Amino acid sequence: MGKGTTIKEAIKNWEDNHGTPASEATEVLLYFQWPPIEKMDNSLTQLTKCQKLSLSTNMIDKISGLGGMKNLKILSLGRNYIKALTGLEPLGDMLEELWISYNMIDKLRGIGVLKKLKVLYMSNNLVKEWGEFNKLQDLPLLEDLLFVGNPLHEAIEESAWRTEVMKRLPNLKKLDGVTCIHDLPEEE
Repeated sequence: MGKGTTIKEAIKNWEDNHGTPASEATEVLLYFQWPPIEKMDNSLTQLTKCQKLSLSTNMIDKISGLGGMKNLKILSLGRNYIKALTGLEPLGDMLEELWISYNMIDKLRGIGVLKKLKVLYMSNNLVKEWGEFNKLQDLPLLEDLLFVGNPLHEAIEESAWRTEVMKRLPNLKKLDGVTCIHDLPEEE
């Protein structure tokens, strides 16, 4: 296989297809490029107005180049080869949704910088320990979590899973696509 599409090339293709500068767009979808994007880089910094960026279904193995994205609220990186959540630091005070399912993440180090994160879709990764899962407690606003398909989830019976997660993340409103029912006071 030849070399992958660069971010710069993908942005140029997007501009050619949309007839508008990517720097003005609030939503930039660079998913499923052919050949696939293999590397995120500083070309992303031109997307200053972008609120939703999708780089899903490529061959990216590392998160980087997000420094200039001052308005990004939704980052979609599903179906890549990402192994770690490092590189998210520039988004710490603004990112609200991270869609990172179908990757190779086994450790959640770095997730705690995302203080505004409300939605985390990270199904079908490689997290297998509660010690890693507990790092999600560093996300004060997290309300919607998708975690099915991780070894930790697969190892536990469903009702026990939900109970354990609710104990650890009492502010969740939705877990694995199902609304969380918190213990309500009993009626007389």
